[in-house]
Amino acid sequence: MPELRKDPVVGRWVIISTDRARRPSDFAVEPRDPSGGPCVFCEGNEAMTPPEILAGRGRGGAANGPGWSFRVVANKFPALRIEGDLDPAGEGLFDRMNGVGAHEVVIETPRHDASLATLSADVVGDVLLAFRERVLDLRKDPRFQYILVFKNHGEAAGASLEHPHSQLIATPIIPIMVREELDGSARYWEMKERCVWCDIVRQERRAGARLVVESHGFVVLAPFAPRFPFETWILPARHRSAFEESGVDELRDLAAVLGDFLRRLGSVLRDPPFNFMLHTAPLREPRLDSFHWHLEVIPKVTQVAGFEWGSGFFINPVPPEDAAGALREGVPDAG
Repeated sequence: MPELRKDPVVGRWVIISTDRARRPSDFAVEPRDPSGGPCVFCEGNEAMTPPEILAGRGRGGAANGPGWSFRVVANKFPALRIEGDLDPAGEGLFDRMNGVGAHEVVIETPRHDASLATLSADVVGDVLLAFRERVLDLRKDPRFQYILVFKNHGEAAGASLEHPHSQLIATPIIPIMVREELDGSARYWEMKERCVWCDIVRQERRAGARLVVESHGFVVLAPFAPRFPFETWILPARHRSAFEESGVDELRDLAAVLGDFLRRLGSVLRDPPFNFMLHTAPLREPRLDSFHWHLEVIPKVTQVAGFEWGSGFFINPVPPEDAAGALREGVPDAG
């Protein structure tokens, strides 16, 4: 029988439609051909991107030339532009402000045919540290309230280029989905004087049915009320509200856990397109007792249709217990 489940953080209801239940193999996609390079992100084409803001150059080489392990550049077609003032204004009941922000691309590796699942933990750790360094730098700008780090992997997930890359966008307002999590977490804290995320981690570690893996101080789990098949959260086991407050060793441990999980996901769903989003505390409130930073990973294996858009309910044909079980069994090869 289908089941309605309520997310304990934001109060969102989802439908676990067991009448539509499908096996993990039903969601597997045909492997993509990653050999479409070279492209603007490939090594040797540095002149085709804006100048680098940050780069790993352990192999040597001058800025904006070959020899890098990762590069961070401004997005050539930014959603928001860093120049200018916000100038908020009202027009009757409508509010507006200038589209001021920052939009950057993190080119994760010179290798066109690689991915976060196939790169070594050291390389992935450098990428995560690049996220941290850019957040720490951009939060100095008083115009910005939030920075969302995200990745689109695969064309169906919104990636316009196959070369491994992720992005970050700094905004002058807190995104509504993050605000919902912050508000839900604050309500839970007011009622129980405990972090809801810490309670989720404790309960899922104890129960085990939705736990995918626990390693290196991080917990990978299928949430109780997932919107999408194989939606997965990665959280630090100990309370931390701001990602950028993480230490170097912590982020290198996260790199190992993230690579492990992505290889599991790839083995079960055959390298599906996916999105991941980093939800962390707002820039002006980096230390919150009620909030816990986390990565949300959402494979793109179903489509959002009319009922979801019209109602706000999400229909998920895979119970999270089944998804977690499949991912636990999808033991990856070493990265």
